[in-house]
Amino acid sequence: MKAKLLSLATVIATTSFISAPVVADDQLALSICSYVAADNKNNLRKTLSDNRLRLRNVYDGIVCDGLPLVRHAIKHNAADAAGFIISQLPGSQVAASGDVEWATSNGFGSSAIINAIKERSAS
Repeated sequence: MKAKLLSLATVIATTSFISAPVVADDQLALSICSYVAADNKNNLRKTLSDNRLRLRNVYDGIVCDGLPLVRHAIKHNAADAAGFIISQLPGSQVAASGDVEWATSNGFGSSAIINAIKERSAS
């Protein structure tokens, strides 16, 4: 009996240290999408800060109109918000995202955001 309790306690203790990825709730994601579309970097930053979120932790969980945040920013020509988003993500994630190819194939190849993506991908 003691062995079962000890093993149960061990399992509980080890699982409490395993962290699951943070997933943004719907209202928060909607706010973030709105701020990106409006190119409102300050409110985007404030929302993340107020909710104690790091963009790199929730980026994959936020989809705006079927698009990831950077593509949503490109679509709405939100250069300031896109610059902030790109600066908060690891360069390897930005490089692997395929955003440059997506933008080029969808008519956004001349967007200033593409240069920011390329610069971040190189770092």
